[in-house]
Amino acid sequence: MTDKNSVEGQSSIHLDIPQHQKKNEIIISPATIFEPQTSAGRKDRSCGNSVSPTLQAVPAPEKELTLFALRLAVLEKAATGLGALGFIWATVVLLGGFAITLNKTDFWFITIILLIEGTRIFSRSHELEWQHLSTPSIADAGISSFQKLRSSSRALVESVKDMLSPVSSGTRKQSQNSREVSKTTDATNVREQKLQRKPTRKWTSSEVPILPYGGWVFLSRNICKIFNLLQLLSAIACVMLSLMKLIKHNYGEVANGDTEKKNQKAALIIFYALALAEALVFLTEKLYWQWKVVICKLLEGVNKECNLGASGMISTRRFFYDSYSRCINGSIFDGLGMDMVTFAMDLICSNTPDEQLIGARILHRFSTTELFSVDTLQKIGTTLPVIERLVEILTWKDPQEEEIRESAAKIVSKLAGKKQNSLRVTGIPGAVESISSLLQTKRIPSSTTDQIGKKKIVFDHEDSGYWTFNNLGLHILKKLARDHDNCGKIGNTRGLLSKIIGFTHADERILKDSTVTTSQVLTVKRSLQVIKMLASTTGTTGKNLRREISEIVFTISNIRDILRYGEKQPELQKLGIEILTSLAQDDDATERIGGTGGVLKELLKIFFQGVLEDQRDVRIVAGEALAMLAFESKTNCHRILKLNVVERLIEALEIPLLHLNAGRILRNLCTYSGPESFNQLKGVTAVAPTVLKAILSGEGKLQEVMVGLAAHAFKFMTAEESTTIFERAGFRESELACALVEILRSYRYPHIKVPRMRRFAIELAIWMMRDKLKNVQIFRDLGMEEELEGVMDTTSELESFNIFSSSIGLSRHSTTIHSLVETALMLLKNRFDQPIGH
Repeated sequence: MTDKNSVEGQSSIHLDIPQHQKKNEIIISPATIFEPQTSAGRKDRSCGNSVSPTLQAVPAPEKELTLFALRLAVLEKAATGLGALGFIWATVVLLGGFAITLNKTDFWFITIILLIEGTRIFSRSHELEWQHLSTPSIADAGISSFQKLRSSSRALVESVKDMLSPVSSGTRKQSQNSREVSKTTDATNVREQKLQRKPTRKWTSSEVPILPYGGWVFLSRNICKIFNLLQLLSAIACVMLSLMKLIKHNYGEVANGDTEKKNQKAALIIFYALALAEALVFLTEKLYWQWKVVICKLLEGVNKECNLGASGMISTRRFFYDSYSRCINGSIFDGLGMDMVTFAMDLICSNTPDEQLIGARILHRFSTTELFSVDTLQKIGTTLPVIERLVEILTWKDPQEEEIRESAAKIVSKLAGKKQNSLRVTGIPGAVESISSLLQTKRIPSSTTDQIGKKKIVFDHEDSGYWTFNNLGLHILKKLARDHDNCGKIGNTRGLLSKIIGFTHADERILKDSTVTTSQVLTVKRSLQVIKMLASTTGTTGKNLRREISEIVFTISNIRDILRYGEKQPELQKLGIEILTSLAQDDDATERIGGTGGVLKELLKIFFQGVLEDQRDVRIVAGEALAMLAFESKTNCHRILKLNVVERLIEALEIPLLHLNAGRILRNLCTYSGPESFNQLKGVTAVAPTVLKAILSGEGKLQEVMVGLAAHAFKFMTAEESTTIFERAGFRESELACALVEILRSYRYPHIKVPRMRRFAIELAIWMMRDKLKNVQIFRDLGMEEELEGVMDTTSELESFNIFSSSIGLSRHSTTIHSLVETALMLLKNRFDQPIGH
């Protein structure tokens, strides 16, 4: 298959194989550059635009967290409401109305409960703020810091121990971290350590020392633990004090007629009941928290369903706090409107590296997970500020921001898979330049000494980021190049084409050494894919791109090296050959390719000598490239003839895998070599038996190619030689004439799959009638005149071109089909009175 087909797509009509064809001929049926491709029948070249199969709706995992946050908020607001009511009751009714008459015990119980409640309300009102600040840095993402939150009872004990012994706290924390960090991957740890060591001019909120000599206690990341401890202690104390008074009922005696103390007992009961209820609701909330978080492991479950990995617990925890905060600070239903994707998009647009990394990790995971990718990419694609931010991140060069940049590149890569999104990406000013910044062309070699003492140069691949970013950049460009307009933008970006072509370089070591990293080969492959798509672009844009690509001096020589040393990399060879085929649409490029030493020789070698199963496609495209390079190029025809390959091409006509392109190559050699090559091509008449057999028994492309070859190869035979050759082959000229008339009758209208069939049939008929007048009578008797008149009425632009770029015709035939029909009709109508056989 040619480059045009793989990029532009294939029409179902192009794959229509005649039923009588042999099975091994199916491999040569796909459309080529020698036939047009309709937009209606071919696949959309942007495969990302195809309608995805409808997936069953799957609830977002984070909905469990938002529902949990809502239920907690209901309990929290209920507790707060009861506490506020009790506070008002105490201050207005008891301390206001009965402050003087209250006995000493009740007065101090009420005062202590109010102080406790005030402490709880104060600590609760600020807890979420401190919890938010206490969220571990993303540099600790590999550390399961959330274990402290999950095990609240254990955290309580440890917090007390930590406050009493900061030294033991540090030792215990260090040992815990060392155990948990070992569970993460080495690569993640390296990146996290880089971020942790990152110098900054700003404080990290979790590390701020509130007081100069406060030590562990007054670090902002630990204050929420103190608040949590205060809340638990205050709630327990409130329960104990309230129960003591409610059980004992020792409210003091009320004397008969003492109206000032008449309602005091009822008021105290109501207050203690409110305090008890408030404390019990709060403790219920804490127990519910412990049940869901510690026993049911809700956060771990959601993190697993979201596929966020070990470091995702930080992201999950952060999302939950934000959702809970919304429910507490606003309506209890506000948190239900949150989702993980929107949360991540907000974070990635922040100015904090930790938040940017959290957002990037979430968006990367969600955009690459099958269940969530469609919805995620849709949300990102319709949020222009997020796209702009992602594109901006691509230009970041700080090694400490490497993971953010890599995640952004992967997200943009997924985003570019959809046509509308790819247009939005390239619509951002400087977007292609930002993508180009991912391509790093400078490599620092390191020298080593081999076993025989010779110094050799090898590339230091310790930093895998070099290959990672190059591959991501090329992958993004490959997806963007599916759109015609994007191809133009890529070509117009200064220096980008040279960068891409630079990555097509693959020396013998890379192509033959099995120890070469996959990333290196992948870089070469993707660069070739991008160049192939650019070179096959249609219209004026494609013409300009092909000229610019061929003018870069390394393009053809890099491909030649791949052809020469790439026996073990047939996929790379195929891509390189398809690039040559597309470039050959330009006359100057055709001459450059032919003039680059060894290219034609390597193509012929692949065409004739490929034997491995995975080289079948490579041999096909090599034949097509040779046919294109010989097309309308007298110089290249002479170069091919100098390699003495005519006999081998004739033999290839008998091989089902090669016969189509062998026929095209021979036809072009016969057509464009010029009279000075007559002696070298004299032997081409040996094709007659094979060609005649294919014309009389074949259909479709094979028949078209063989009719075209016969029309030009038979010109090397005299009338006497043709008679002898026909008889030797066991065919009569009347059979050939009958076959040609049947072709015109079968193709009453030009066919998209074989656009030159009628032209070639008329050319061969003209040769037959010019050489022998008896053939004129045969054609008259077969009704040739009527069929030719039908051709006159049904000619189309489709029949006016030699090759096609999609549905655009290239290289118009020098002789119109009307002229051919008129010539044939003249031969049929003239000299009626001359004897047959003259």
